Amino acid sequence: MSQNTLSTNAWVIRPRPNPQARLRLFCFPYAGGAASVFYPWPDDVSGDVEVCPIQLPGRQGRLEEPPFTRMEPLVQALALAIKPYLDKHFAFFGHSLGARISFELARYLRARGAPMPVHLFFSGSIPPQIPNLDSPIHTLPDAEFVETLRRFNGTPEALLRNEELLQFFLPLLRADIALHETYRYVSGEPFDCPVSVFGGLEDDEVSREDLEAWRVHTRGAFTLRMLPGDHFFLRSARGPLLEAVSHDLGQALAQMRGG
Repeated sequence: MSQNTLSTNAWVIRPRPNPQARLRLFCFPYAGGAASVFYPWPDDVSGDVEVCPIQLPGRQGRLEEPPFTRMEPLVQALALAIKPYLDKHFAFFGHSLGARISFELARYLRARGAPMPVHLFFSGSIPPQIPNLDSPIHTLPDAEFVETLRRFNGTPEALLRNEELLQFFLPLLRADIALHETYRYVSGEPFDCPVSVFGGLEDDEVSREDLEAWRVHTRGAFTLRMLPGDHFFLRSARGPLLEAVSHDLGQALAQMRGG
């Protein structure tokens, strides 16, 4: 099946459908990650919010579909996939590579006059205007590729140590890293909506200074929060992370009510 004819339902997962929700939170995973990372989130957010993880090709229920390796066609496909779900207010949350994807998707929607997020959450990611100065790794031989992933501490160690699982996931990891390494930032206008940024206090790859540089991408409120944990504080600090996300979404909902 071609990437342009996929069912919308393959992209947008709704682990707990909530017809009464006033806002949808689309969640974009990190490189090699899947929608299931966000399945527990409905337990920790307001009943006014429907959590909608994004499932990219090449993982879980979409294993037979080739993953994207370039940003532009991925963003085009995503815009088409989420279009039926933009009948309510919505926000984007993206972690690591997911932050870059959601950033470009929001810009794509704006350029086409589509509905826009009421809030953007960028997590564990260097902002797009800071160039990637590392040597490309997505074309390295397997052993060097895996060792570099381990050194970057951007892939769970449990996966890197499981040889059978690793061989299964290597094509997906290569594709996701190619997506990151071939990305080229083009400057543009800042967003009007608020932006919240999260980082891990022990993340060796993304510094507080890097995260502060997201500020230029909004004319609205900017909030930076540092949470305990390394690059995967998304899991280890889920409680405080979702408390902050819920707070910011609550403010957005209050503004919608005119409060």
